[in-house]
Amino acid sequence: MKNNSQMKRIIIATVISFIFFIAYDYFVLQPKQKAAAKTVMEQNKTMQTVKKEKTKINKSILNSKTLVIVRAKDFEAKIDEFGRISSFILKQKKFEKKDKDINLVSDKLPKPLEIRFNNQKLNSEAFKIPYSANKTDVVLNGNKKTFILTQNLNGEIVKKIITFYPNGRYDVKVELSKKTKYFLSPGYRPSVAVDHLTVHGSLIEKADDTLDVIKDGDAEQKTVKNAIVAAGFDRYYTTLFFSKKPFEVMISPDNEQNPVLYIVANSNLNLTGYIGPKYVDTLRAINPALVDVVQYGVGTFFARKLFLLLDFLHKIVINWGVAIILLVVIVRLILFPLTYKGMVSMYKLKELAPKMKEIQLKYKKDPQKLQMHMMKLYKEHGANPLGGCLPLVLQIPIFYGIYKLLLYSIELKGASFLWIHDLSSMDPYFILPVLMGVSMYFHQRLTPSNFQDKMQEKIFKFLPLIFTFMMATFPAGLVLYWTTNNILSIAQQWFINRVMAAKKVKK
Repeated sequence: MKNNSQMKRIIIATVISFIFFIAYDYFVLQPKQKAAAKTVMEQNKTMQTVKKEKTKINKSILNSKTLVIVRAKDFEAKIDEFGRISSFILKQKKFEKKDKDINLVSDKLPKPLEIRFNNQKLNSEAFKIPYSANKTDVVLNGNKKTFILTQNLNGEIVKKIITFYPNGRYDVKVELSKKTKYFLSPGYRPSVAVDHLTVHGSLIEKADDTLDVIKDGDAEQKTVKNAIVAAGFDRYYTTLFFSKKPFEVMISPDNEQNPVLYIVANSNLNLTGYIGPKYVDTLRAINPALVDVVQYGVGTFFARKLFLLLDFLHKIVINWGVAIILLVVIVRLILFPLTYKGMVSMYKLKELAPKMKEIQLKYKKDPQKLQMHMMKLYKEHGANPLGGCLPLVLQIPIFYGIYKLLLYSIELKGASFLWIHDLSSMDPYFILPVLMGVSMYFHQRLTPSNFQDKMQEKIFKFLPLIFTFMMATFPAGLVLYWTTNNILSIAQQWFINRVMAAKKVKK
């Protein structure tokens, strides 16, 4: 019985580990526990200039007037008199917050397209002398449109040639009449979807594909060369710069050690910008490198691969709920050989229970012989005491990956399925969690078991109830995944029980 008890302990340990794994991620891993302030590195001369001027210019630049309005089907952007994107409103109902359109430009500085000069005098003038524009009302109508901003800083002519696209992309050319060092920002990260469950901060991708993800609260002053992407992001949204020609990025921590990015330049500069939701298709259409801006926290690589498969299924069935169900079916088909063997082994172990008990009683004073005869019994009947564990263990990373992509994927925000209006949020009626608990209970009833330890048996009986309450507030898409998985497990277990019973009758 030693091995059978060992098998039960492993299964219980796996399930409890699963519960702990999700609970730890939910309550501990993701929340920021950063009570102690970090020591700020000594500032170099360049950063001293930028930060020294920041306090002086705050009052004037926060009360700036609108110079240009860019209107598109899905957004409205405002450019202020200092040549910055001062507002970027998403107009789709899906993105409304408390029935109001959201603004992706943070109240904090810097704003997207904000220029700061290394020369203190020039920098001071840059936030006193307004730009002029060749257009003040730009309507896209499904096509890209270009406008020019010009600023005369006592002989230093600054031009921003900006081309906006209907999807939130924009191209910017900065032209200076004289060479001088300056800093151009993609803006402070959006602050619309910031919570303790998800990662937010900045990301820098280099030309060699390496990534530097700087979480809020972890920023240190430094510069990064050979970058091609500089992005600020929250859970669902981003503001970024991209260029195929590598550039230098300066990371400047704010008072809360959150990263603020600046592109360092001293001459003309060409960049592609984007403000908007982190739609994978939209980012990929601009450039495949931008897909990395969609971060899923711990387990990003695995979650991204799962999302690509889920997205592929969605493009076929045009419903995210149905796509999740199909994903479960695919996973079950892939794992079917292992799952089948595991279920057969569990059935055989139940049938062998009387013989196992005899061996235990006969050799209870000789552990070595007990082990030897138990192994012989398993071998003769083709039973594997650990066979039922592997499929469950393999399901855990898949389940975790689904949890992550549901947390971070803007595509699933507002995605409906039957009575559920948003698969990325909890089921408002708790129907799915109850179905999951009920299906888990019936699967337990069908699954052969031979518990010798009464405590283990009690724990297993209460697992459906525990999971029901634990999963009640999880994203509905995640509960849909697990409920579907349970239903398929019930069908498979019923089939195997019928097959094994028929074999027994023939014998």
